[in-house]
Amino acid sequence: MGDTVRTLAYGSWPSPIDAALAAAHDGHPDHVGFVGDEAWWTEPRPAEGGRRTLVRRRPDGAEEPVLPAPWNVRSRVIEYGGQPWAGVVRDEGPLVVFVNFADQQLYAFEPAGSGSASGAEPRPLTPVSPVGGGLRWADPQVRPERGEVWCVLEEYTGDGPGDVRRVLAAVPLDGSAAEDRSAVRELTDDRNRFVTGPRLSPDGRRAAWLAWDHPRMPWDGTELLVADVTDDGTLGEPRRVAGGPDESVAQAEWDRDGALLWAGDRTGWWNLYRDGEPLCPREEEFGGPLWTIGRRWFAPLDSGLIAVVHGRGATALGILDPETGEVVDAAGPWSEYEATLAVDGSRVVTVAASPRSAYEVVELDARTGRARVVGAAHHDPVDPSYYPEPQIRTFTGPAGREIHAHVYPPHHPGHVAPGGALPPYVVWAHGGPTSRSPLVLDLEIAYFTSRGIGVAEVNYGGSTGYGRAYRNRLREQWGVVDVEDCAAVALALAEEGTADRDRLAVRGGSAGGWTTAASLVSTDVYACGTILYPVLDLVSWAADETHDFESRYLESLVGPLAEVPARYTERSPVEHADQVTAPFLLLQGLDDVICPPAQCERFLARLRERARPVPHAYIAFEGEGHGFRRAETTVRVLEAELGLYAQVFGFDPPGVPVLELTK
Repeated sequence: MGDTVRTLAYGSWPSPIDAALAAAHDGHPDHVGFVGDEAWWTEPRPAEGGRRTLVRRRPDGAEEPVLPAPWNVRSRVIEYGGQPWAGVVRDEGPLVVFVNFADQQLYAFEPAGSGSASGAEPRPLTPVSPVGGGLRWADPQVRPERGEVWCVLEEYTGDGPGDVRRVLAAVPLDGSAAEDRSAVRELTDDRNRFVTGPRLSPDGRRAAWLAWDHPRMPWDGTELLVADVTDDGTLGEPRRVAGGPDESVAQAEWDRDGALLWAGDRTGWWNLYRDGEPLCPREEEFGGPLWTIGRRWFAPLDSGLIAVVHGRGATALGILDPETGEVVDAAGPWSEYEATLAVDGSRVVTVAASPRSAYEVVELDARTGRARVVGAAHHDPVDPSYYPEPQIRTFTGPAGREIHAHVYPPHHPGHVAPGGALPPYVVWAHGGPTSRSPLVLDLEIAYFTSRGIGVAEVNYGGSTGYGRAYRNRLREQWGVVDVEDCAAVALALAEEGTADRDRLAVRGGSAGGWTTAASLVSTDVYACGTILYPVLDLVSWAADETHDFESRYLESLVGPLAEVPARYTERSPVEHADQVTAPFLLLQGLDDVICPPAQCERFLARLRERARPVPHAYIAFEGEGHGFRRAETTVRVLEAELGLYAQVFGFDPPGVPVLELTK
């Protein structure tokens, strides 16, 4: 490249970060655990249909995929899934149980020794049910002393999304339930709509788990239940230890001495408690939203210390001394840690990333404080000088409220824009909406910034990581606060001279797709938008057009449908398709059961009723569900999105196909 810096218009800079490169690095490792003294985790394979495989780290440091295609280690419990595997070491060798995505059966697998990547074929432990969504499993706990695996069972009783029950269940490890549903031993009744997997006390005499019911979501209110375990392996009557309608308990674990630890937000922040006593009261989060079953923000160590993922906004990995309440954070370059932890002696394994590195499997030695990468190590696929330099910003929104955001200005080591020119910017609205955008290296963001397009990720009111009060800003205000906060950030960037006011765009998927569509029908801030697998019709979505887990979510986000039906109509983008004036791109998976294609089709039908429909493109993907996983899909999505901005903002990105817009 030399020292020559060329001048080209924003959006036209050539970049080595093409769509194929970004797609190849989509997804990250997750669901860490130990099998004996080996660290294991799941890892995505975008080029293999988006499946997830199990990976183990051998004692010599070699990483080895355990399950070949087409095995796909992924649960569909509550559709978003959860911890899909667990393993133990017996005298005869390691035993791993996992959920296979295609049939949702629970399988047992006995991997071979170090000379082979796989042993005998996995054998099914559970049957396939022909009823509705069938039988699904998550958050397994292997109990070899009983010859069972204890886990969450989700069982469909009919064809409707709400025809479902969830219980704690024990599955025989000998495979006797593979053809016989009656061989599955139910440990609880189905009095609670949702449950997490059981955690056994060190002496095996008590079990703890979380439960909640409609219309609450787990970040609204959960109950921490404890039951005695009898000699014959049954559970006694559960009793509530913590939590309730207005307190969210995100995780519970037993300490080595039999004390019960949990993360609850009774103070407005998810803090840690030990038998009801606060361990480290801070205005920080030691927990988070339970979007998937079995998340872990903390893990007790044999020493009595506790490994914790904590923070306000960004997260850190620390070691908490429960006697003093002090937390010592691990040193290292990582600034974001996932809610997945596993411990073995003084070893703590998790998944971490930074603005300069993608997610890696990281191990911390709690005795020395030394942290190192042990799996899925980040390797720069291009010169890191092409990565964006993010800024952590706080903006002021309506009524003076704070809005947290990450701003990624355009950046290229060999190109600049003409003097006086301002760059286009795309506001990214995250999904959830009870979620957060982490500050990590994302090649999909770099795909745009390295071409001269700025990105601003907005953690609008309702986002997690900033306490319950910030989270509750969105209560009954979905489609208002999120829209206002995104617009406030976009306009602030324009007013301060960072972004071109006439070249602002908005994009998002799922709940972010809703925010994008709602922004296009209710504001004139944006010149265009990219809408991915969105909610567009609140009335139909609340009635019977989504899955059970989120079927009552709108009661907190919008209000009870029976009490405020006009609000559902007023805020739905499908009812205001005639107000869209900005071109848009709509992207949808045809197998999506969370935000089904019918939402998009209804919106487009309303749009076609106009005498002069706004320019737009609709691309639907066979075999894709809620969130795209296949490499070829990601390539098409990124190139189509860039194609939209090229036409609307007036630049010519090299090597990108022209997006055909319906006019």
